[in-house]
Amino acid sequence: MFDSFLPGAALLVTAWLFGGMLLFSAGFAAFVFKLLPVAEARFLIRRAFPPFYLFVLGSAAIATALCWTVDRWSALVLGLIAITTVFARQVLMPAINAATDLGEKRRFAWLHGASVLLTLSHIIASAVVLIRLAT
Repeated sequence: MFDSFLPGAALLVTAWLFGGMLLFSAGFAAFVFKLLPVAEARFLIRRAFPPFYLFVLGSAAIATALCWTVDRWSALVLGLIAITTVFARQVLMPAINAATDLGEKRRFAWLHGASVLLTLSHIIASAVVLIRLAT
């Protein structure tokens, strides 16, 4: 019974992960900074990122479990997304906030750039897994 359920569920949760990350990163964050004054946008983004990271972590973990018997390579990639999201949420995000609060523009730029690259790599990796599961 689960042999026919797992591939479809793995595909669906991976699509959920990919779409959620893409929408938040390319849509919501850009929209907020375009619509609101910088101080308000920063406040809102600071409040939105912890739940975003929990969404990515939870979705990637569920997708990992669903993929484990379907495609181990995809499961490993999704597991890496989950693990590196813990780092982004618990280490990188607080460091970015501290750099902002202290007015350390160069440090902020470097940390924020690292965060953007990490999120972009998560989006690309989930897209690769999504294509792999769909074919």
